[in-house]
Amino acid sequence: MYIFGYGSLLNSSSRRLTGQTGPAIPVIIHGLIRHWTLINDSYLLSPLAVSIGSGQVNGVLLKVDEHTLNEFDKREAGYQRIEVKTHKVETVEEEIDRTLTIWVYVTENIIAPTIEIPIVQSYVDTVIAGCLEVSENFAQHFVENTKGWHHPLENDRNQPKYTRLAGVTSAHHELIDDLLLKSSAYSN
Repeated sequence: MYIFGYGSLLNSSSRRLTGQTGPAIPVIIHGLIRHWTLINDSYLLSPLAVSIGSGQVNGVLLKVDEHTLNEFDKREAGYQRIEVKTHKVETVEEEIDRTLTIWVYVTENIIAPTIEIPIVQSYVDTVIAGCLEVSENFAQHFVENTKGWHHPLENDRNQPKYTRLAGVTSAHHELIDDLLLKSSAYSN
């Protein structure tokens, strides 16, 4: 079976921090919408979440076993795990095993980030650096197809709040900033 990673799991260095070292297959899943949202008020930052809707979300498929799936269920508390039908999966580079079940963690409760619990740049950097592992176009797709960029954003690059910050170098910062500034989704 596969897990669909659409946030920090896009980044291979971040995946290694949680023990995910297998191959990641870049895909786009239709019928989902990615948002910046609050999950609960115990978070220090606003993470990404997806909901069911008429959008498309790029990410990676990670092959997992039953034990790993149970670990993800614990990690993704606050989300609901649902199955994605394989006809909704568009491959980017390589084909997938369409006989395997694909799981994604979703929420129906989208809550706007706040000044107290903002989007943080270190999380944005981690996710976009992961997208850049695939291509700049993949990173642009992420920015253009993520809702909520207009909510409060804290630049925490000097003192990162995101505990799984990984795989981001100073060379990424300028490229990430340029991608965000060029995006009509980000400027709205």
